[in-house]
Amino acid sequence: MKLMHSPKYGIQESKRSAPSCFQSKFARGLRSSRSSTAELLCAGFTLLELMIVISMLLILLSIAVPQYRESVRRARESVLRQDLYDMRKLISEYTLDKQKAPQSLDDLVQAGYLPKTLPKDPLTGQTDWQTEPCPEDTISSPDEQDQGGICDVHSSSTLAGTDGTAYNTW
Repeated sequence: MKLMHSPKYGIQESKRSAPSCFQSKFARGLRSSRSSTAELLCAGFTLLELMIVISMLLILLSIAVPQYRESVRRARESVLRQDLYDMRKLISEYTLDKQKAPQSLDDLVQAGYLPKTLPKDPLTGQTDWQTEPCPEDTISSPDEQDQGGICDVHSSSTLAGTDGTAYNTW
């Protein structure tokens, strides 16, 4: 206990207050390396520091998440374009090899033009491709001209791409 003189209140006993964080760290350098309870209380972050860090993280996330979503969308569009190109090329090869258009996309799989299964539409996650029938002037053998066939394939998604056109018109 320490006696203090105050002009207003006279002589009083004052309780010794705990040292501040700065005083504790300064005193630690002068004393041994043992830590006191006051030093342990000063070891954390303040609420303001935590709020600033969380705010900075939220700002960075608000920038990163839309860019990530856009890159995923562009990647799916790229896969869609490549799948459409490959299937159209295989339909054309099948038509030239067999002298008739395939009746369905499964004909390409059964004939070995596509591996085991049809590719999934990257936008719908299904193998539900839309097909277009061939016009009458497509190459076909004389005995199978009434069967028709497919000449084009599209995505079944009705969403719009980054260029503004619907995916099912690509």
